Amino acid sequence: MPPKFAARPVRRTAAAVATAALLLPLAACGSDDDSDGKKEGGSEDVSLTVLAASSLTDVFATAEKVYEKDHPGTKITVSPAGSQELAAQVKQGAPADVLVTADTKTMDGLKGETGQPTVIAKNRLVIATREGNPEKVKGLKDLADSKLKVVLADDTVPVGRYSKQVLDKQGVKVKPVSKEANVRSVLSKVELGEADAGIVYKTDAATAPDKVDAVEIPDAQNAVASYPAATLKGSKNGDAAAAFVKWLSTPEAQKILRDAGFQKP
Repeated sequence: MPPKFAARPVRRTAAAVATAALLLPLAACGSDDDSDGKKEGGSEDVSLTVLAASSLTDVFATAEKVYEKDHPGTKITVSPAGSQELAAQVKQGAPADVLVTADTKTMDGLKGETGQPTVIAKNRLVIATREGNPEKVKGLKDLADSKLKVVLADDTVPVGRYSKQVLDKQGVKVKPVSKEANVRSVLSKVELGEADAGIVYKTDAATAPDKVDAVEIPDAQNAVASYPAATLKGSKNGDAAAAFVKWLSTPEAQKILRDAGFQKP
């Protein structure tokens, strides 16, 4: 006859199995997400900061929504400013992942800080006037009228350099009432009636059709602005940043830019 205590180890084993069965669902509940943001499969949410020229403010607001929808887990934060301000931020080590400027000169000055840039769009200048063009501005030469309050961007800003280029080419001398830090400030002065006219990008004037009129500048007198995009070497999300820059040249992104009035690269 076997000893009476032979059944006790069996009861312990059954209890252990039952305990393990209870713990398994708890372990499974904690496997989807852990404390550092990782998801099932080891993927992580990524947040990208994009430093973008002021003239890209509206179109990139649309682009970021489309990109986030197509790339779940990626959050895009666009930080717009004048290209020269963006360059200063990069040199000061501001945490960011992608840079898009309104000229190649500014981008070229940051070769040690960026990856290989790709031109994603082009733009042209127009003369923005108050709604209805009450001063009857017809072209660049009209901006020399001393009775006209003209506002321009500072020469350190891409749109300011382009403006100076086209005015000098036509021999037009303008005494602006102010020089602004970016193209949106120029547009704002005209919108608010603080200036009669100002030189801005065509796409900027298009964002305020009910507040300003756009007087076209003939191609022969105009300047072409190129918009290069590049990853920043200081980015902690290099692969995701490179993917976004590459996406900006895709048909989907290019359609968004075309719809906003930007020209093909």
